[in-house]
Amino acid sequence: MPNGEQGQQQTDGPTPAGGQWYPPEWPDRIRALADGTLVPVEPRRAATVMLLRDTPAGPAVHMLRRRTSMAFAGGAYAYPGGGVDPRDEDHLVGWAGPGQEEWAARLGTDPRTAQAIVCGAVRETFEEAGVLLAGETPGTVVGDTTGDDWEADRQALVARELSFAAFLDRRNLRLRSDLLGAWARWITPEFEPRRYDTWFFVAALPEGQRTRNASTEADRTVWIRPADAADGYDKGELLMMPPTISTLRSLEPYATAAAALAAAPGQDLAPVLAQAALENGEVVLSWPGHDEFTKRVSFGGTA
Repeated sequence: MPNGEQGQQQTDGPTPAGGQWYPPEWPDRIRALADGTLVPVEPRRAATVMLLRDTPAGPAVHMLRRRTSMAFAGGAYAYPGGGVDPRDEDHLVGWAGPGQEEWAARLGTDPRTAQAIVCGAVRETFEEAGVLLAGETPGTVVGDTTGDDWEADRQALVARELSFAAFLDRRNLRLRSDLLGAWARWITPEFEPRRYDTWFFVAALPEGQRTRNASTEADRTVWIRPADAADGYDKGELLMMPPTISTLRSLEPYATAAAALAAAPGQDLAPVLAQAALENGEVVLSWPGHDEFTKRVSFGGTA
């Protein structure tokens, strides 16, 4: 579940910047990038889904907490998501809703890439949360997906023993692309050793389905209102990466899951990429358009 995460995080306490963490190796890597001794790796395409359900107090979003033992973003709260499977570019996928050409225009890619990204969003939501945005007809969606047969297919998908197209075909299902709304795009900074170009989507929990912690990378899951999650971040109680807290804040104005979905076509998908500079003995790290994440770190590594 990359979510455009920014770095290998440690989890022994909150930082002064709320629940946002900056690994101690960042200044050295930024300096290496600046002097040309570090060559950026190509980011891997990824997709993540902000799954919403309505509650009396407003919509809640489904979040996973990465295991604290994880070398990458351990202890951070994120959404279900992961890398795109290249096989999804070429396989004929059962499909309902806006087509690949329309998604390509929205995502800023070619149709084959757009298909793989949308497939990645739906597949990863099933792999990590047990929720499947697919149905037998363009107007239906599957119900309970918690049986042993579903679990066997889910594990085969996780292991990449089964392609997503083959999974849909064997169950006579169509991916419901109309149940997704593209929301944001974040790219991991150039100085990071693991990089992702991540598209964020929004979707509503289908009626009859329920989430579960199906990810081996997560130690807990929660349904939480975006405002409450943001408050926990601001207090230093919930650890999150900049893309996560930014998208959470952007969900706060919407009173229902349907309202958020309706707002998706108007969201800006211009990619957000961190910028780093060396100024007066400090590393200055910023995300254009997101001033709250600006960080100054001395060459000794002290914020």
